[in-house]
Amino acid sequence: MSMEPLWGLLQGAKRLSPRPSQTIYKHVEGTQQGCPEEEEEDGEEVAGPPVHFCPMELRGSEPLGSQAGRQNLGLWAAAGRRGAPYLVLIALLIFTGAFLLGYVAFRGSCQACGNDVLVVNEDENYEPGPDSHQSTLYWSDLQAMFLRHLGEGSLESTIRQTSLRERVAGSAAMAALAQDIRAALSRQKLDHVWTDTHYVGLQFPDPAHPNTLHWVDEAGRPAEQLPLEDPEVYCPYSATGNATVASAQDFGAEGVLIYPDPADFSQDPHKPGLSGDRAVYGHVHLGTGDPYTPGFPSFNQTQFPPVQSSGLPSIPAQPISADIASLLLRKIEGPVAPQEWQGRLPGSPYRLGPGPGLLLGVNNYKTSTPISNIFGCIEGRSEPDHYVVIGAQRDAWGPGAAKSAVGTAILLELVRTFSSMVSNGFRPRRSLLFISWDGGDFGSVGSTEWLEGYLSLLHLKAVVYVSLDNAVLGDDKFHAKTSPLLISLVENILKQVDSPNHSGQTLYEQAMFNNHSWDTEVIQPLPMDSSAYSFTAFAGVPAIEFSFVEDGQAYPFLHTKDDTYENLHKVLRGRLPAVAQAVAQLAGQLLIRLSHDHLLPLDFGRYGDVVLRHIGSLNEFSGDLKARGLTLQWVYSARGDYIRAAEKLRKEIYSSEGSDERLTRMYNVRIMRAFTQGQSLTFDLIALSAQVEFYFLSQYVSPADSPFRHILLGRGDHTLGALLDHVRLLRSSGSGSPGAAPSGVMPGLGFQESRFRRQLALLTWTLQGAANALSGDVWNIDNNF
Repeated sequence: MSMEPLWGLLQGAKRLSPRPSQTIYKHVEGTQQGCPEEEEEDGEEVAGPPVHFCPMELRGSEPLGSQAGRQNLGLWAAAGRRGAPYLVLIALLIFTGAFLLGYVAFRGSCQACGNDVLVVNEDENYEPGPDSHQSTLYWSDLQAMFLRHLGEGSLESTIRQTSLRERVAGSAAMAALAQDIRAALSRQKLDHVWTDTHYVGLQFPDPAHPNTLHWVDEAGRPAEQLPLEDPEVYCPYSATGNATVASAQDFGAEGVLIYPDPADFSQDPHKPGLSGDRAVYGHVHLGTGDPYTPGFPSFNQTQFPPVQSSGLPSIPAQPISADIASLLLRKIEGPVAPQEWQGRLPGSPYRLGPGPGLLLGVNNYKTSTPISNIFGCIEGRSEPDHYVVIGAQRDAWGPGAAKSAVGTAILLELVRTFSSMVSNGFRPRRSLLFISWDGGDFGSVGSTEWLEGYLSLLHLKAVVYVSLDNAVLGDDKFHAKTSPLLISLVENILKQVDSPNHSGQTLYEQAMFNNHSWDTEVIQPLPMDSSAYSFTAFAGVPAIEFSFVEDGQAYPFLHTKDDTYENLHKVLRGRLPAVAQAVAQLAGQLLIRLSHDHLLPLDFGRYGDVVLRHIGSLNEFSGDLKARGLTLQWVYSARGDYIRAAEKLRKEIYSSEGSDERLTRMYNVRIMRAFTQGQSLTFDLIALSAQVEFYFLSQYVSPADSPFRHILLGRGDHTLGALLDHVRLLRSSGSGSPGAAPSGVMPGLGFQESRFRRQLALLTWTLQGAANALSGDVWNIDNNF
């Protein structure tokens, strides 16, 4: 509503009053009992009416004319005295009504307006704490407060100091660092600080029996030993024993040698590069968490029967340097490898074999090792049992500057910053949970074990996870690996953060500079080696990990002993402090939005687009399936039900009244099985947003057998990706006849109708279950089968 009607009313009253001079009232202390004293000023407008009204004489200059004129003036004055309070009251009522109407209308469209005007604190029941300096904090207030306190820290110093400390998981030095981290959290204004310890199976090299690599002579006996430059470099979770490494035979290998190829790194002579005699450390478990207690927490291993993850390799693996790899490749004969298999090792032909025999001996040993995750919490004022979680890996093999020192430093800096904000009146709506993870270098062991231990609790209460791992690997480009639910929020925050290396541009403008579609440039799927992956694919919690990277090339020192503060600083050409600060700003503003927005800013409608895009890839195979009497109609119907349910719910959310008790109960039943009735509608809608990710976890497979149950982001036969890969076998089989094996695939691995039907059922009913969960009551569900 515009201000024009109100302004016209005031102007009309002004025209009715014969005002020869302007009278101003001011409060006078003394015997007047609060009545104002008048002063005359000719020609200066008054800012507003007096607050209080007292009997008084209205004086002005004597007008020209008769006594009647003076009487008329007196009548006008008397009317003015009687009508002024009513006129002001009417004006205030009109103004208040206009403001409220405008506010309600604006809030209805505020979901699309982003940060333009975002009232962060809009809880009508909010009561500021005793140490609060202000009762209402808006987005701009919190943003300014956060940036001010963040600027008081020293990220660079913490990164350097952390990278100098030994912190291999399970070591005495790591235990000392864990104590220091907990002490640092305890010094801040946090509500809770605690440690969670797990006893996990980790694998280490045996100093008394180091791993070896030998040539094998024509008689099959070990010959000359090849040097493994660093006996401490190994592959955790490799199978142990001896294996003769030869060319792949019957689609299986006897062992694996892993080396860093120059093709994976920058060839810029002005940038530091990895030495040819450096091997790369890395675990080989195709999964996350303790592989000896898959699907279960490792609080006490003796309670569980001996079992191991299906992702553990059955053959030995060992890292070697590029120099040793070049020596081996020059000995291999046979046809030249496909172009996509070739790297850039100088003088290496990259052939397929055969070649000379090798004997690999791996003697790593497994031991039960205590690891400790450290937690600090700022409780939310309105929804303390909804957690916004942010974490960083603390351990590292080697210096680990980029691997974990940067993330640990940013985590500590964010704890200090938010603690300072709490001291200055800030209190998040939801709880902020800061976590320092242990065992990350062994496959996100600390984070996964925590999820496994508290899964029943966390899928109802953890609303989002933000990972700080691998945050600074360069400064050319910004990538966000994220759940689709967070894409819209990421876009919004990128517009608020300045680029660290493009002056005058935001991160959003930097991404858009050469691309019309910012998300094509920025958004990537969650990788399995990130702690964020387990949160989404295993626990059904939306998660994000973001990184600054070099343009087109990987950071060369990751997982090596050269991952030092000095090398990271050189790769970034001295810009490490600026880039780390940008990451801290991005993470902090994400936390503010996630912990303080009245409605959790998760866009569950995004999954409709994702489902459409992925299932659309199946369309080209409809004819092949029809020829076999098969159809994809089930999954198409489930897709349609989900999209319709998501759109219907979106409209309900933005048109509903929070005071509607019946609707609140409906959302309670609809969103969380364990909710009690009577909670606020906002509380329920927040829960709904968090639950959407959980709905995509297949309820028809075992978490122990298929821990990554997410049908779009997980791993296993139940996923949409696995179904698509299977259907593609129809095209690679040549004749396309039932049971025919595709070219180059072992017998029995071709398209299988029984497997297809099972995959289709798993995918369809998980997707339909998500649609049903969004639909509401059972009488609102319409399964179009």
